[in-house]
Amino acid sequence: MTRVLSLSFPLGRRRWRLGPATWASLYPIAGGSHQSPIDIKGSSCPCDSNLTGIQATYQDIRISELSNSGHSWKAQVAGGMSLLKGGPLSDEYVLEQFHCHWGKTNETGSEHTVNGHCYSGELHLVHWNKTKFKSFAEAAAAEGGLAVLGMFLVVGNEHAELGKVCKLLPFIQHKGQAITLTDPVNPAAFLPGSGSYWTYSGSLTTPPCYESVTWIVFEEPIQLSQEQLDAFRAMKSYHPTECCPEDELGGCLVENYRPPCPLFDRVVRSYKDKMEEE
Repeated sequence: MTRVLSLSFPLGRRRWRLGPATWASLYPIAGGSHQSPIDIKGSSCPCDSNLTGIQATYQDIRISELSNSGHSWKAQVAGGMSLLKGGPLSDEYVLEQFHCHWGKTNETGSEHTVNGHCYSGELHLVHWNKTKFKSFAEAAAAEGGLAVLGMFLVVGNEHAELGKVCKLLPFIQHKGQAITLTDPVNPAAFLPGSGSYWTYSGSLTTPPCYESVTWIVFEEPIQLSQEQLDAFRAMKSYHPTECCPEDELGGCLVENYRPPCPLFDRVVRSYKDKMEEE
């Protein structure tokens, strides 16, 4: 059950529409001092010479289920080999799932912002600490249990690897629907060309918002086509047996991002790709 609570939006549609400001009433940690996302103050983040480049290895990744949770699409990993280490991480992590956040227009969608700027979307690769924990469920609620790679999305060229997801979205249009993704996926193709990133200690951005995440947010965005982003927006937030909600979104699965949270006393560190400086 922890897996569902952690990353699949357990709140009802009405409470989700009321806004993340209500989450702390059910999940007190959502009002904590290490919450995510945040607004990243770009050039103001200190460059830490102790940080190294991220080492991410993925081989023959198999997706057991591509599903519509009513608040996003999610690709659940069930096979292959993955290993995430380096950067701010002292342990080794493995890939559990990946999902996305997006807006109603191209001007909104990302959870993290940079100097107040919002991107058209944000892709998250969620990993759990295999060095200290035996399962994702155990790691999700523990300090240092998770590491998430965040990539900003901008409209541009079609993304071939994301295309494997997009072509199946018409089969999971409604909440609760799921399909097997038969093609192997290479998550390394989601990583930008530049290895520069920001990192800080934060939380899951969905209830119960456990403060267990080491965030690694890449500076360089990745591109997807307008058609691919529109495929995200064509998804519905309600079950096929339910009536379409009569609200401002008309049952469309959009605006599924949490606004930035206060940074409080945390420090966002920066790593600059050495290859860019040569």
